[in-house]
Amino acid sequence: MSPLQLCLLLSSLLFCVGLVAAMARNNAILVLLGVELMLNAANINFIAFWRYGPNPEAGTGVLFVLFSIAVAAAEAAVGLALVIAVYRHQKTIRLASINRLKG
Repeated sequence: MSPLQLCLLLSSLLFCVGLVAAMARNNAILVLLGVELMLNAANINFIAFWRYGPNPEAGTGVLFVLFSIAVAAAEAAVGLALVIAVYRHQKTIRLASINRLKG
């Protein structure tokens, strides 16, 4: 197995774990953690294809990963702010019991 295939296998396993965590959990924070795992799997793909691509001297893969990390940080901040706002109003973070949002 080549190193690229190993990186892609690791990335696909990490993505599957994140997908299962995001779909099977009832807790909003654990769903956000699953989404973060899926974003990290995409970052591994970016780095693997950049490193084993035709032109690894160009920094395009690193730029994609830095942009993706910035988007993930913004997503985590907004997601946690929403979780805190819902918790303050409804005193729960269980997704099944959150049935309405009102301002």
